Amino acid sequence: MSQTTPPPTRSRRELTAWRNAVFVIFILSGMTIATWVARIPGVRDGLGFGKDPSAIGLLILGMSIGAIVGLSISSLVLVRFGPHKGMVAALLIVSVGLVLLGVGTSVAHSVPVVAIGLVMVGFGNGMCDVMMNVEGTAVEREIGKTLMPLMHACFSLGTVIGAGIGAACAALNIDVSWNLIAIAILIAVVAIIAVRYIPREADLGDEVEAKPKVPFGERMRDSLAVWADWRLIAIGVVMLGMAFGEGSANDWISLAVVDGHGQSNSTGAIVFGFFVAAMTIGRVLGGPLVDRIGRVSAIRITAGLGAAGLLLFILGGPLWLVVIGTVLWGFGVSLGFPLGMSAAADGTANPAARVSAVAIIGYCAFLVGPPVIGFLGKEFGLLNALYLILVLLVASFLAAPSVRESRRARAATPEHSPEPAA
Repeated sequence: MSQTTPPPTRSRRELTAWRNAVFVIFILSGMTIATWVARIPGVRDGLGFGKDPSAIGLLILGMSIGAIVGLSISSLVLVRFGPHKGMVAALLIVSVGLVLLGVGTSVAHSVPVVAIGLVMVGFGNGMCDVMMNVEGTAVEREIGKTLMPLMHACFSLGTVIGAGIGAACAALNIDVSWNLIAIAILIAVVAIIAVRYIPREADLGDEVEAKPKVPFGERMRDSLAVWADWRLIAIGVVMLGMAFGEGSANDWISLAVVDGHGQSNSTGAIVFGFFVAAMTIGRVLGGPLVDRIGRVSAIRITAGLGAAGLLLFILGGPLWLVVIGTVLWGFGVSLGFPLGMSAAADGTANPAARVSAVAIIGYCAFLVGPPVIGFLGKEFGLLNALYLILVLLVASFLAAPSVRESRRARAATPEHSPEPAA
């Protein structure tokens, strides 16, 4: 008889609390980024940068470097300390970073203090990103429904909340420091409360029982070994195309509508709003769709929609056709990132290292995509530069089989397991 310990049976109430707690962590992560972005003009004025964008660009680069470092070490932190301590520590680092960012802007008027704060915000948010996605795949697997797209929609909701609060504070002339310190306290308190509803899982590194300590060198080798998995690399290709398409859209759609299609600045902003709305709706509705048709079909359909939308957007014509292309583009890139996270983590050992690996690929695409499009746009025209996204979406379409749910993950879901006793 097998001696394998069966997974714990949790009540619907426990599963719902676990799911909602992860939703909250995603919202907090989104609030972090949007709070900073919404107050960039105030930070620039507080530091006396004038109209020169290069100085703010260097600060953003520091935040990006911090995020990459946080993503890179997140799996080691997760295995060593578990998601409870790891996520709380990451969000506390974010909170301290926001405090330094506010104090450095309005009190000390110090560029080094602001730079340190931004590095901490990027570092903490990068670590939290991997951990919350690993935790999200765990609750998704136990509930037996596709939840990752909805969780990423919660991240988008967090950005809306953070941006709204920041815009309101700016309109009311509330000092940057008070805005950021208040958000920092909110994030720290809510994070500490939320993780109490997340069960401890030995598979995710929680200390649910005594276990031997693994030497650092061995943990590092295990983390690096995942890069030799061809399926993981193929999942990375899926995320590369989708994240590149999403990140480039965020920075270039408005300008492409204005410069490429001869529309006004306000029209460019409205068209970008169609993109964001389509992507958010795609993530909210994506879970039931994936449960019905499967991950592979969902990626193929969305990648195909994204490619068709890009062609309509690039080739243009009447404005309504450009808007339709934008909406299809938004739907097309909505599911690749969350489904890639699910595929990286399900049914395999060392999920933290695998999620960390594909997250690095995805976030590098977010960071690298916009400047690459800008460089190509300078040489060939902005609309022509967008053909690179089309090529990458085709690559995502071809790599779609890599996100297929593993047999072990299917066996672990409630629909494939015996009904637990009441």
